[in-house]
Amino acid sequence: MLNQAEDITLEELKQGSEQHLRKVYEDNRDKFINFAKRYNLPQDDVIDVYQDAYVAFYNNIMSGKIETMTSSISTYLFSIGKYLIFDKMKKNNKTISSDYNMDIVRDQEDVMENITIDNQELTHEQQLLKTHFTSLGKQCQELLKLFYYRGFTIKDILAQGNYNSENVIKSAKSRCLKTLKERINSNS
Repeated sequence: MLNQAEDITLEELKQGSEQHLRKVYEDNRDKFINFAKRYNLPQDDVIDVYQDAYVAFYNNIMSGKIETMTSSISTYLFSIGKYLIFDKMKKNNKTISSDYNMDIVRDQEDVMENITIDNQELTHEQQLLKTHFTSLGKQCQELLKLFYYRGFTIKDILAQGNYNSENVIKSAKSRCLKTLKERINSNS
């Protein structure tokens, strides 16, 4: 079934049409709440997360941070919400059980792959980081994102079940970071 919110254009949202903005909010709210049930958060937390994701989406549109969208509005909202859920779980000292398949989350499309970034807004150092980060293998990218961007601890990462021990994670993180630094320094 086609989501009617997907027919709304970015330009219409940038104009601040209350009708269009309300439609995006309402069309995605129940779907997001359904999606978020798999994380076993209280209903109130899920609603708060959705509202925070929507506010971030709204602010990104109105500030001009989003020039074009390479994904659907729903995917964009869900991607923001997914990371807010992880933050909420971390703050509540919850971890994702090792039998949870993280590929399901990755299949929902990664925020970084869904947002077109205007490269002229990035500093030289940020551009180097972006370029060389994407040249790393997927496992290195995921590990560094979890540790540095998402703020997961080594134990949190171990709980996901992708690694055998904390020492393996520390070693892999160190190798990935060293490779990234070497690649950046070779172009500085």
